[in-house]
Amino acid sequence: MPRAIAGVLVECDPSIKAIIVKIDTEHHHDFIIEDIDDEHVLIKSNKHEDLKQLLKDHLKDSVREAEESSESD
Repeated sequence: MPRAIAGVLVECDPSIKAIIVKIDTEHHHDFIIEDIDDEHVLIKSNKHEDLKQLLKDHLKDSVREAEESSESD
């Protein structure tokens, strides 16, 4: 018998989607239900807020690293 999983459709830039896929891989595929195309991914609705926080943290770290490398120039 098929089972349904509630999901949230996320539309984003390909660069952000690549980060989401990386986060999903690092967390044993806990977030993504279906990788639709370059700009769309279906996320488990009960994991949506967790993914948003992880993505914010990752982007914050990336910006911090970019600022530090530009200061050393």
